[in-house]
Amino acid sequence: MKTRGLGFVFRRGNIWWIQYNFRGQRYRESVGSSVRSDAVKLLQRRMAEIGSGRLHGPDVEKTTFPDLVQMIRDDYAINQRRSVKRLNTSLRALEPAFGRLRACDITLDRLNRYVADRLALGIAPATAKLDMTYLHKMFRLAERAGRAIIPPFPLISVQNARKGFFERADFESVRSHLPEAYRGVATFAYLSGWRVPSEVLTLRWSQVDFQAGVVRLEPGTTKNDEGRTLPFNALPELAHLLRSQWDHAVSLELETGQAVPWVFFWNDRRTIKPIHIKAFYRRWQTACTLAGVPQRIPHDFRRTAVRNFERAGVPRSVAMKLTGHKTEAVYRRYAIVCEADLMEGVKKLARLQPDFSHSSATIPAQNAKFAGNNLAEGARFELADRLPHLRFSRPARSATPSPLHTWPGHL
Repeated sequence: MKTRGLGFVFRRGNIWWIQYNFRGQRYRESVGSSVRSDAVKLLQRRMAEIGSGRLHGPDVEKTTFPDLVQMIRDDYAINQRRSVKRLNTSLRALEPAFGRLRACDITLDRLNRYVADRLALGIAPATAKLDMTYLHKMFRLAERAGRAIIPPFPLISVQNARKGFFERADFESVRSHLPEAYRGVATFAYLSGWRVPSEVLTLRWSQVDFQAGVVRLEPGTTKNDEGRTLPFNALPELAHLLRSQWDHAVSLELETGQAVPWVFFWNDRRTIKPIHIKAFYRRWQTACTLAGVPQRIPHDFRRTAVRNFERAGVPRSVAMKLTGHKTEAVYRRYAIVCEADLMEGVKKLARLQPDFSHSSATIPAQNAKFAGNNLAEGARFELADRLPHLRFSRPARSATPSPLHTWPGHL
């Protein structure tokens, strides 16, 4: 039994083992070899890991990529996350590259190669970045369980911030080309800034309180799981929309005998149905093409609503409560600023600057008529002095000296 610093190697039968201590805990690990030098090399590697404060150990080295996948699936099941479908999409892309690797073998160079291969296939940088985000979360879960150490991850620059805002005229044009049943959805989204697929199309009458004049989203039904309240009586256009939809729903219930629990619906040959998101998108694209704005998407209503709140002077904390944004990142991402603040900043700069009408760079009005003549005449005399072999008509010199000959030593 030979001591090696903080650990040592020893043999059991024909197999060599190593022993070391880390943070008050003793570790014994089989080398799986009958060669002593293999045990020494493994002990030296463990000592290096201990010196860096990141001990891999046998448990870490046994963790595989399928183990990481199982950890994140368990986490999604426990927390009942709704993005399982998007997770599966990334896992199908990650599986061919890392499926047969141990977690400790997934290094920065392998991650960079994966991203480069994905980009070479024409995959958007945002998609590759999302794949790395899911993989990083797997490692975080494994590290908390003591079964992996997070390697360095590549930094992917993504410039995909949309720049589209809906001006009122563009919105009116698109809405006019939508079918009648779909116009209310566009109006509600434009005024509120709520998400069309998950918050507007799924809205039910049980969430609308006409007596209190508010529309409510219950906690757990939104993207960030927070509830939300929108007072609509203060906005006449929105109040008129909801009351019109209610009157239409009541008339259809009396006419067809069917219950209409949805705020936005359509009549499919006397069968009342909710508006499906795919059906809305198809008619949306047609309406945008006819309106001359083919690149607009329903999500543009969210940033448009935030900008409108900012223009109206609504405090950002209140605007974020109304639209459902948790942070001010939307203002930075889309460069949404208060135009009144910008104007006030320019006015303060103007007060700091000297009066432009009295600037020394301005030629006084009484001398302006002499300036052009003096410059032209001086240029002619200067050219004649430098080219003596050419003949010029030399009129009498003006009593006023040319600006080209005016320097401190000349006077």
